[in-house]
Order: sequence, then C-alpha cells, then structure tokens
Amino acid sequence: MMNTLCTVCLQEAYSVARQFNMIPPVCEQAEYHLFQREKVEVQLPELYHKIGVGAMTWSPLACGVISGKYENGVPESARASLKCYQWLKDKILSEEGRKQQSKLKDLLPIAERLGCTLPQLAVAWCLRNEGVSSVLLGSSNPEQLIENLGAIQVLPKMTSHIVNEVDNILGNKPFSKKDYRS
Repeated sequence: MMNTLCTVCLQEAYSVARQFNMIPPVCEQAEYHLFQREKVEVQLPELYHKIGVGAMTWSPLACGVISGKYENGVPESARASLKCYQWLKDKILSEEGRKQQSKLKDLLPIAERLGCTLPQLAVAWCLRNEGVSSVLLGSSNPEQLIENLGAIQVLPKMTSHIVNEVDNILGNKPFSKKDYRS
C-alpha cells in the first residue's frame, strides 16, 4: 500500500533525524478535501498523536470542483478546459463527477445556514480537523483568496452536528479504528 509506505517512511525519517540530532519532519503534505479523505483521516492520525506530525493540506476545493464553476460542465475559461488538464475534465464529466456535483448541491443549504459560501464551508471543514496544521489555498485572483479566507469566520460554526450532516451527505467518511476527528 502506497499510503502505508508513506507513513512508514515518515516514521523512519523521524527516527533517523532524532538519532542524528537533526530536526525531524514536522508535517506531511497531503491532498485533502470533501472528496479526498483517506490519507488525512485514516493514515496520518497515528503520526499526529505519536510523533506530533501535522498535515499541510492542499486542494481544499478539489481543483476547483467545489467552487461551483463546474456545476454546468466545463467553461472555456476554466483550468479543466486546458489540454494539459484533460484528466480533470474527464473526472468532472464522469459519473463520479456528476455525483459529486449533486452532493455539493445538497451541501448548499448547510452553507446557507452558516452564512457562508460552499468554498468557505469546504475550507473550514478541512481546517476543523485536529491533524491539519494548515490548508494551502490556490486562488486565481484576489477575490477568490478573500472569499476562501472567510472560512476562518465559519470555523467556530463547524460543530460536530454540522460535521455529521456533511458526512451524511457525502457518504464517504473513511473507516478508522480510532476516530481522531472532532
């Protein structure tokens, strides 16, 4: 398993650094968003608690999928319309991509109740995980960055009840022997 191998490598890097009085790894960079949860929620929590490694996560909006821009297909101005992003276009237009868009529509009432946008909900959802040290935002313009930073004000509203509502809609909460999430 690749993810298990990464975890073993990180533990080994930590041990070697300690053995030679070096600074050990302090974080693992991992993709993490509403549709990509396994590594951050199942594989890394042991390391969060065992050696204090945190996750520096990326793609909280799933390459823009959660932003709403692909709700009605792939606009010509979007990244997924570029030839080098054909993989993203294929993913968006796939059956799984259509299911994801449907789930995002189901999440909109939660975002509305919290007084935020869907991207703000998604970023706050990532930040609420105790193992996440930081969330790397990829913004194309200042307006997107400002919107995404608004997630900070949503974070206190991410109660266990809200997280459970999101989990129920997504239906993709990974199984873990111990649930470290709040």
